[in-house]
Amino acid sequence: MSVEATVMEAVVAPPEGEALSYTPIEIDYTNIITEDDAPVDNLFSERQQRLLADSLYTSWDAAGAHRPFLAMTNVGLFFALSTPPYVPDVLVSLDVRLPDDPFPKKNRSYFIWEYGKPPEIVIEIVSNRKGGELDEKLDGYARLGVTYYIVYDPELLLTQQALYVYARRDLRFVPIAPETLPGIGLGVTLWEGEYEDLSGVWLRWIDSEGNLLLTGKERAEQERQRAEQERQRAEVLAAKLRELGIDPDQITGGD
Repeated sequence: MSVEATVMEAVVAPPEGEALSYTPIEIDYTNIITEDDAPVDNLFSERQQRLLADSLYTSWDAAGAHRPFLAMTNVGLFFALSTPPYVPDVLVSLDVRLPDDPFPKKNRSYFIWEYGKPPEIVIEIVSNRKGGELDEKLDGYARLGVTYYIVYDPELLLTQQALYVYARRDLRFVPIAPETLPGIGLGVTLWEGEYEDLSGVWLRWIDSEGNLLLTGKERAEQERQRAEQERQRAEVLAAKLRELGIDPDQITGGD
C-alpha cells in the first residue's frame, strides 16, 4: 500500500463508536508546500486572528486542567499528501505541544498524522463570498474529525447571520449555541470594543461562566486598576487614622 493511501485512510471515519486514530509514518516532506507567501485577507481578519490566539495564551487554563494546547493562525491543516490543505484562520488543538524545532517542514504546519489527531476547534473569518465556509469547508472539516467549527461573518457577506457554531455529530456538523463548547471549557461571543486601536465587533472567547478571556493588554490594565484601587483604599484609611491622632506610618512600619 502506498504512503498516500495510508494517509488518506487515516482520515476516513472509523465504524460508529470507535475513535479516530492516526499513526505516524515515514514521509518525504521535501516537495510539500507549507507556505505560499499569500497575504492575509485584510486588516480586520489579521487582528481578529491574533485576538483569538492572544487571549487563549494569556488567560486560558485549558479547561482548568493545565492541559497543553496549540492555537495556530493561518497555518496549513494537512490531512492527505495528494490534497491541498485547508488553511483555517484559527485552529485550536488540545493535548499537543509545539515541536522543539519549528523549522523542519514537518513542523511548519499542522499535519494531522504528525500530531496524531485533528484539532478540536477550527475558526473561519469570512472575508469574501468564495471561501466555502458554509458548504465545502463545513463538510470537509466534519470529515476530518474536527470537533467544533466556528464561522464568523463580520460583514454579513454570506447570510444575515454573523456567527455560526457547529458541533460534530457522526460525520456531520450540527448547529449549537455559541455560549459553550462541551468538554472544552470555552464558548464564544460577539463583543463590541477596541483591539489594538481598531474598533469593531469582535469574536471573543468566554469561559464557562461567561467571562471574556482577556488579552495581555487587558489583563495588564485590570491589574493596574486593581493596584490603583488598593492605593486609594490605603490613602483613605491613612487619612482616617490621622483624624484619630494615629500615625499610620507607625502601624505599617513606614518611614
